[in-house]
Order: sequence, then C-alpha cells, then structure tokens
Amino acid sequence: MLFSHLFTPHEIRGHEIRNRIFSSAHQTILARSGSPGEDMAAYHEARARGGTGLIILESSRPYSDDVSASYYIDSSTDACIPGYKMVADAVHKHGCKVFGQINHGGRIAYTHEGMHMVSHAPSMVPDHRFHCMPRVMSTEYVWKIIGAFAAAAVRMAEAGLDGAELTASHGMLIAQFLNPQTNFRDDEFGGSDQNRFRIVTEMIAATRQVVGNEFIIGMRICAEELEPDGLDQAGWLDICRRLNDEEELDYLNVTVGSMTGLAGSVHVVPPMTIDHAYTAPKAGIIKNEVRQSVLVTGRINQPQLAEQVLALGQADMCGMTRALISDPEMPNKARAGQLDDIRACIGCNQACIGHYHQGVRISCIQNPVSGRELTLGTPAPVETPRKVLVAGGGPGGMKAATVAAERGHQVILCEKYGRLGGQTLLAQMLPGRAEFGVIIDNLRREMELNAVEIRLNTTVDKALIEDEKPDTVIIATGATPYRPEIDISEETQAVDAWQILKGEVKPGASIVIADWRCDWVGMGLAEKLAREGAQVRLCVDGELAGQNLQRYLRWHWTGKLHKLGVEVISYARLFGADGDTAYFQHTTSGEPIICENMDMLVIAQGHRPDTTLEQDLAESDVEVHLVGDCLSPRSAEEAVYEGFMAARKV
Repeated sequence: MLFSHLFTPHEIRGHEIRNRIFSSAHQTILARSGSPGEDMAAYHEARARGGTGLIILESSRPYSDDVSASYYIDSSTDACIPGYKMVADAVHKHGCKVFGQINHGGRIAYTHEGMHMVSHAPSMVPDHRFHCMPRVMSTEYVWKIIGAFAAAAVRMAEAGLDGAELTASHGMLIAQFLNPQTNFRDDEFGGSDQNRFRIVTEMIAATRQVVGNEFIIGMRICAEELEPDGLDQAGWLDICRRLNDEEELDYLNVTVGSMTGLAGSVHVVPPMTIDHAYTAPKAGIIKNEVRQSVLVTGRINQPQLAEQVLALGQADMCGMTRALISDPEMPNKARAGQLDDIRACIGCNQACIGHYHQGVRISCIQNPVSGRELTLGTPAPVETPRKVLVAGGGPGGMKAATVAAERGHQVILCEKYGRLGGQTLLAQMLPGRAEFGVIIDNLRREMELNAVEIRLNTTVDKALIEDEKPDTVIIATGATPYRPEIDISEETQAVDAWQILKGEVKPGASIVIADWRCDWVGMGLAEKLAREGAQVRLCVDGELAGQNLQRYLRWHWTGKLHKLGVEVISYARLFGADGDTAYFQHTTSGEPIICENMDMLVIAQGHRPDTTLEQDLAESDVEVHLVGDCLSPRSAEEAVYEGFMAARKV
C-alpha cells in the first residue's frame, strides 16, 4: 500500500478523524461583519469534499478589545454562531471534522478604521514587527480574557463545531505569558515558571467546564520562536512537559516562528526557499514527551511527504493547508493513486498569505477558483464545441488551453520554442526558486488530462491561422525585456536579466543591477551573482528591495542578501551609464546616485508586451482574447487567472 499511514483514521477524545490530513487555521478574508458566511462555507466545503480529514477554521477574536477588521471572525458575541453553524454543516456532510481557533494578539495589535488599536500584554515589552507599545494587563483583565476564551469555545460548540484550538503559537498572548522575556509580572500570572503557566491551566479548565466532555480542546504551540526575545526549543519543550499534565487538553498543533519580528514571521507561512517538512523533526521531539495527539504544519505540500512524517512517528496528523488551497481534491487523488494529477503547491505565497496582507480574499496563483468557489466553481460545458487555438505555452496559455478543453472545445496550443513554460523557465533558475517551475509540470498534466494538442517549435502567425481556421484565438505570447530610452555608452557592458539567466554572457566581478520591478528578478539576480563571487550593488527604483513581493518572502530574502554582502541602494531610478559608472537619480530628492568601478550593468527594467500577433489579427474576423504579459506584463497569477477567464468566455 502506497499510503499505509496517511489514510488511516485517528481518534481524538472519541471523535474519529477519517485520515491524517488537516487544514490548519489561516486567514481567508472571507468573513463578513465579523462572522463566517456563505463564501467561507463554500471554501471549506470544497476541501472537505476533496477528502481532508480535519479543518481548523481561522483565528477568531474572543474579546472586544482585540477585534479589528470586519473580515476577522469575532467570537466575542453570539452573532458568530449562525455563521459557524453554516460552515460546520457544509463540512460535516462530507464526513470531515471541523474545529474553531481562538486567539488574542497581546502586544501585537492591528489598526481599526485607520487608527492604531491599544495593545494589551503581560508586561510592557514592545514587538519588533508592528511596533506596538503594549498596556500592561491588570490581574482582573487576565481573568476576563480567560473567561472570554471559554465563552468563545461555548459558541463554537453551540454552532456544532467538533472542537476549539487555543492559540499559544507565534508569539501571541498566551506565548507572551509563558515567556520569561516578555512576562515580568509579580502577580499570580508571573514571577515563576508555575505562575507564568497558570494562564494555560486556568484557560483549559475554564473551557472544559463550559463545553462538556465530548468537545475537543487543543492548543497551537511553537517548537521554537526563532526571535531574539522568543522562546527557544528548550523552553517550549519544558512547556510541553507541563502540558502533558493537562488531562483536559486533547492535542498539540506544532509549528515554529513568531509574528513579533521579521525573522520569526517568515515561518508563519514559510516560502519555497525553506525546506519541506522542516518542522516535523521538531514536532517529533515533542511527540516523544507528551501523551496528547501531535499535529504538525510547515511546508508539507505533498502526500508522500506527509506519509514519511507519519511513518517516522514525528506526528499523528499533518497540516497541508497550502496544498489544499492549490488543489482541494489532493486527498482524494492521493488515495486513488493519482499522484501525477495533484496540482502541487509551489510555496510562492503570492495569492494565499499574499492576498491576506493586501486585505483581499484568499486564492492561489495556480487555482483561481480557490476563494471564489461561489462565483467561479466548475466551468460549464459548452453546447457547441469550437476550435480554439492558443498562442503561447506559458502559464496563461496553458491554463487557457486546459479550461477550454475541459469545457469541451477542440484546443491546439502552439509554443514557438521547444519547451513549455515561458518566463517560468527563467524564474526557476534563480537560487531557491526551482520549485516555481512545478507550476509548469502541473499545467502540462492538466492539458494532458484534457487532451489538449500541443505543438512545440511552432510560431503562430496570420498564415498559420488562415490555414487552421480556428473559431477563437487566445493570445498568450508573453513579453520581452524592456530597455528604457536612456544614454548608455558603448563602453559599458550592459546586459539584461534574461541574458544572465540564459548564460549568454559571463558575469563581471563588480556588478550593478538596475531593478525597476522591485520583485524576485532583482533580488534573485543579486543572490545568484553574489553566490558566484561577484560584488553586487542592487539599485532599486522603489522604497526597498522586493517591495512588490509577499512580505515574508521579501524579509527572508533580504536577510540572505545581507549575509552575502549585497549593497542595496533604494530610491534609485536608472538615468544612464558611461564606461564603468552607472548613474541613477534619487526618486524623491532628484539628486544623483553614482555607482563607480563596475564592470557590468544588469538592466532589470521590466518587460515589453509582445503584441505582434495581436496587430496581425487586428483586421481579422477571428475572435481574439488576450492573456497575461502580452496584454500587460505582470505576474503568473494574473496570467493564469486571465487564461482561466478567457477560456470561460469561449
């Protein structure tokens, strides 16, 4: 049997969970007016239908002083109960269990209606990410919070949820009480290990008293926080040994990291540059010390990885959240042995946590339906099949071809080069970005399953279209490097990013990168060239390097560049170059920025859309749709979404 552990049931407090896959709590921006609604129910129902064993709903706020935006679940009043019931009913009908999550940020506070909220914490210790100076909680206030957590759990139980998870992970309020570096109290909740632990003991007891014996109570913890003032591995292991005595606590959900600083935050949703299943060995150490069930999350994106974690005895269940965002049917496909058909998560973070940080609903760059289940859903089959020709084999063209064929059209995809992938073939060549190329493997398989005819080394032009006579042409021909009209002397060795990645030029020893995009191109080139031994200056036409990347990825990458000695120069707009000197203009002061003694200038100034085919067909009667960079150079997310939507219109 391929999966001898993953699809066995697991029991927690008399509840049988059908397999060892779960979706961990993650913010979706699908709540409305502080309550789960139809969008959230549809989102989680898709994962339940897809075969996952357990869904833990996103963090809820149990106390009014910690409720900020309306797209967070407010579990401090009974108004949340109907919404929770809607989600529970949707999930339960597919045989999946569902828990809620309860959390208070403590010294971490957000904004509400544009104003900074008052943060409350065990002691006056500021965080280093949100820059909040907290107000010290009175003893009476702490007891109110304990009661609020218990009351929130009751509401979840009344709504029909199977359990509740108390959040002590990522440097949140409970973790702040447990940590001697953030808890300097001298009352009953501080001053000794036992007193610092009291909030956990009281919270579990208060919750169990009001929810009864059948309701599951779990706690999300960290194996280590990876911040200077965070709890280390030894500290958390000691806490877990204490938790072992908490008979009313049913499971521990293990992760790593902290939201109180930039270094620890990257582990909340670790990007592709971080190893797969890297948290599992840490969870295994905890599992050897505790009697409770142990759940683990952290870059477990394939069922084979989860099976390995379980086989090694490192956990009882594996959180595969982003894998389920990318492909809700992943468990069903794995169970059926259809591993090649799984749309594997690539850890890009762009449309999942990236959307959350933009304040917009969750999605996936590979799966536009995620988060849009009610509006997109399954594309309707066509009544009259048409002949559709797709020009371009990058992500946008491949997605368009897949969806058009899935709907019943005859589809031909033509790619002018000998390989599918477009710019993805370049992106995957950068350090730590190889996994990005998996998007092409996923899309290629989708085309195979839907019988798309693929023609490589085939340029689409007016003559080919006249010969094939398609009813519709979807143009996804991408873009080429853009060079601004500026003065660069012949003595300057000026190359573009593509030439570096294709190996068409030999990099110099002292390199200046002119980075207009402020995304993965500039940072990736800087890392690549620095690792190859060059002295690199990264001049970005923005506030900071990676300005347009998801922030966890940006912070992590910034740290790597710092270790490699890359000099980052911000607010630098390329002005020109003469010999061994590059000239930039400070974007706000207008003053010159001069980079001397370089032997290569790498121009990363964005891309120019390829509109050749569009112009050739301007006078044609054929129906034309534009997708991705040939429409406007952006990212793979827009290309895939536009390919998906164009195919729905055909």
